[in-house]
Amino acid sequence: MTIAIGASAFVVSRLRGSVAVLVSVLLSACGALPTQVDRPPSPARQASADSPLVRIAQDSSPAPTLTGFRLLPDGFYSLDARIQLARRARDSLDVQYYLIQGDRTGRLLMRNLRDAALRGVRVRLLVDDLYTAGGDPMFRGLAAFPNVEVRLFNPFCCARQSVVSRYVASIGDFRRLNHRMHNKLFIADGAAAVMGGRNIADEYFTRSATSNFIDMDVFLVGPVVRQLASIFDLYWNSREAYPVGAIVREPSDREQAQRGFNHLVDDGEQMTTVALPPFDILGYGPISDDLDYGRLGLLWGTANAFADKPGKVMATSAADARSMSAEMNVMDRVMEAKNDVVISSPYFIPGSVGVREFDDLRKRNVKVTILTNSLAANDVPLVHTGYARYRVALLRTGVDIYELSPTRIQHNERFSLPGSSLGRLHAKMAVIDQSTVYIGSVNLDPRSDSTNTELGLFARCPELAKEVTRVINISKLQSSYRLRFAPDGQRLEWLAADDQGEVVLTEEPEVTPLMRLEIMLLSPFVPEQLL
Repeated sequence: MTIAIGASAFVVSRLRGSVAVLVSVLLSACGALPTQVDRPPSPARQASADSPLVRIAQDSSPAPTLTGFRLLPDGFYSLDARIQLARRARDSLDVQYYLIQGDRTGRLLMRNLRDAALRGVRVRLLVDDLYTAGGDPMFRGLAAFPNVEVRLFNPFCCARQSVVSRYVASIGDFRRLNHRMHNKLFIADGAAAVMGGRNIADEYFTRSATSNFIDMDVFLVGPVVRQLASIFDLYWNSREAYPVGAIVREPSDREQAQRGFNHLVDDGEQMTTVALPPFDILGYGPISDDLDYGRLGLLWGTANAFADKPGKVMATSAADARSMSAEMNVMDRVMEAKNDVVISSPYFIPGSVGVREFDDLRKRNVKVTILTNSLAANDVPLVHTGYARYRVALLRTGVDIYELSPTRIQHNERFSLPGSSLGRLHAKMAVIDQSTVYIGSVNLDPRSDSTNTELGLFARCPELAKEVTRVINISKLQSSYRLRFAPDGQRLEWLAADDQGEVVLTEEPEVTPLMRLEIMLLSPFVPEQLL
């Protein structure tokens, strides 16, 4: 089973492809995407009063104009929230992801989507086609059930056995295929949603034995769910979304496809439910307790969802792509800060423009704190080289920078990482002036700016801002290195605390010789725009 990786990592996957695969694909005939046929628009279903989720959302709300929020920093709780929504849905499930892995977590979700469809729930599943290699039987099999539609976003035409073979077979179409749909969204009955940074794979929900992502989602009810449903419809009905049957050969026997799907998701080592600790990091119990009770304990405020246009993947220039970019919304809001900004961005490459913007904030006496991955924590080490180019300049502006340690976070009991699993930051969040919160899929890097499509929301809720800051501080203060200049004012130092007191390091911490060699060999060949 391959480990799901971040939005920039497909660059490394291509560079590491085997010669045998490349040769075999080059010798085979390349194909082209089928002609996209006009389809009648498929809109989100209106929320029905017959749905228990609709009634609970309405009964819980203090006012129809307010949105309810519950942070989901704990992977177990975040996965359980999706499963609870799938199991309680009566009318519709609209599901959109950059990646759904065929591991225990992916199979659990897919099994619950099937079960919902068998109850009569309409299921629409939209998946980016980058990491579906090897998963065609799973997606094709789900689509064989009644009440289910599966679409692939910006698909590859052929040679579908691996990421490398797909790119080689479509080498002439690289500009289009370099753009991916990075959105993550789960909507049940038009009444409740989960969105944020997590893809669907074990490592996003603290279930991997080797490495896990420290991530963030948010559970939502209220008017922002209608905005998210409209965004989903925009992508679902776009010309970039192809029915899975148009890309993957349709099975001649639908019942056989269903049996194959059932075998994939029902047999062998399976998760039938999610084992939850009594409370999550913030002290909340399972969302199922609230749903059973009929009232949701949430924080309330106002929210606005935003996303790139699906056509961003067809942009012919970086300028055109930026004109449709969600990252612009994030940085525009950050630049409006009056007092302080706290940012969590796992893949952080500000560029020279970003450095100037943060410098402007500091000149206005706005305190800026950034949490990102250290080189050792980054699952795509090449991305760190892009960030490292601007690290010194950022520090000179007065920005506070913290880099997550993959091993120190192992000992942070609040995250409950299994065994000797490494921890990696994946949460994309910001808190502005202790009152406005951003949560979504947007990284502050070139790929989010001009290449991938993204989804996010801004929430005006001081209580939510306090909780997001608290979660960031748990990683920042207990599991990260703080950067500063050495006494000579030139060299960098990494500070951390342990049982013996303050630890000061003068080189990139926890970096292996192999990682240094990899970066030295590959970084000259990867433009910053691809990171």
